[in-house]
Amino acid sequence: MSRAAAIAGLALAATALSGCVAAVAAAPLAAGAGVLKVTQDKSGKKRKRGQQAPAPQPGQVYTTADGQKVQIVGMTALPAPDGTVAAPATPAPAPGSVPPEMQFLYGSGEGSALSLQAYAALWNYLHNELRYRRDKSQISSVVLTRDSTLTSPRFETCGKRPMAVVFDVDETVLLNLGFESDAARRGPGYDQNRWTRWEETGADKVEAVPGAAETIAAIRSDGITVIYNSNRTASTAAFTAEALNKAGLGPVTIGDTLILREDGAPSGKDERRWKIAERYCIVAMGGDQLGDFSDLFNAKDLSVPVRRNTTANTLIAPLWGRGWFVLPNPVYGSGLKGSMDEVFPKDKQWADPAEEKK
Repeated sequence: MSRAAAIAGLALAATALSGCVAAVAAAPLAAGAGVLKVTQDKSGKKRKRGQQAPAPQPGQVYTTADGQKVQIVGMTALPAPDGTVAAPATPAPAPGSVPPEMQFLYGSGEGSALSLQAYAALWNYLHNELRYRRDKSQISSVVLTRDSTLTSPRFETCGKRPMAVVFDVDETVLLNLGFESDAARRGPGYDQNRWTRWEETGADKVEAVPGAAETIAAIRSDGITVIYNSNRTASTAAFTAEALNKAGLGPVTIGDTLILREDGAPSGKDERRWKIAERYCIVAMGGDQLGDFSDLFNAKDLSVPVRRNTTANTLIAPLWGRGWFVLPNPVYGSGLKGSMDEVFPKDKQWADPAEEKK
């Protein structure tokens, strides 16, 4: 999966004040809110027209034009002479704290349970539904053919090809605890060079996703080949193999059961999937991004609502839990996007009637 997506969390969007505004009474702000004029909350004095507003001091409480109260808790830059300050975006977690999405994926019982659930479903599908098929040549691959679309998916039957299961690596079978702990200490932002250094030196700072190692061992014991298809680069293949082995997910053979993106190549996985499908009948796939199943999900002209709808309202829908298995990942990736109206349909948005009367 691509690491090009930034580690979740937004930087504090203050242009006049840097790292200095804390919410006193939280109120939602529209995305892309502009500069809002604030007036001092505690003072009853009125300024004369043209009179410059006094510079705010740490500890003072201000009210924005839409009623939001903010408090100055520390200043690194003064506001504009007219007293305007930028309304804060959703505050990013302070460096050294653990963002909620990381708490969920890497620390919570709920995150662990979801992973175990996905792997249990995958094993039940393989062991109970496919293993006892008398004519395995008629089992269908779960890889979309080259002429497929999301609304008209097409698949090939296995024929004489041996069966295989294809997994993504990062946050699908492998939890990058070392890298994410460093990201939590540093705060938001993604550095590709830092990620490369992590791949090269962090093999002992990972662990298997709950359920992954046991399920992969069981799949192999059933005579099904396990293949990893990752957007990690080929130049760090030996380090990726080492990390997988140390997490109990190996053994792997680079170029055979560990397929990586060539340095400088795009992050799409379809070409690599189709090459694997020439040798194996891929009967199941596991990933934490939709791109781990088809590059069609990442088309630039695919809007957020349409992308979501394709998973449930097309012929793709029956694949979830029956060939395609998704692992939770709220930390980074292609699923973390969408405006207010894209995520919440306008006809489903609600406003508190008590507040509308004010």
